[in-house]
Amino acid sequence: MIVVVSGPGGVGKGTIVDALVHRDPRLWLSRSWTTRERRPSESDDAYVFTDTERFERRIAEGGFLEWTEFLGNYYGSPTPSPHTDQDVVLEIEVDGAQQVKRLYPEALLLFVVPPSREEQERRLRGRGDPGDKVLARLKKAEIEEPIGRALADHIVVNDDLDATIDEMLEIIAAARPS
Repeated sequence: MIVVVSGPGGVGKGTIVDALVHRDPRLWLSRSWTTRERRPSESDDAYVFTDTERFERRIAEGGFLEWTEFLGNYYGSPTPSPHTDQDVVLEIEVDGAQQVKRLYPEALLLFVVPPSREEQERRLRGRGDPGDKVLARLKKAEIEEPIGRALADHIVVNDDLDATIDEMLEIIAAARPS
């Protein structure tokens, strides 16, 4: 099964996905690639951090399941290696979620939204995003949220992290084939 966790920047996708994978051994996270700089608050393994030349070479080789460009940087999910005993989790933006749903309509798309734009802005600033990037991400959220909501199998409001994780684990368990 492919589980897509999507939503605008600052909703807590990374934190949620890390907890999901930690709590459910049947989940395997496909680590996304990016050409952006690592934030001071991010661990080295938050993404595969790479340069534009290497990323574009991988695009040309067909090495991404999905990819997009945002704010001058590339982001993409490498084509996953088969994990027969685990479900693949992709933590991606709405553009990527659309690409995955076109290729794999049976993929489970969980769209995470913030409780408010104000809270989303607070989270973006709290993780160290510069002011211009915060404004660009908030503007993009206004555009992509209606698309994500329409595309999603389930919409989850991340207003309480533990409750959000519990809810998503329940949705995933219910979606698994018997």
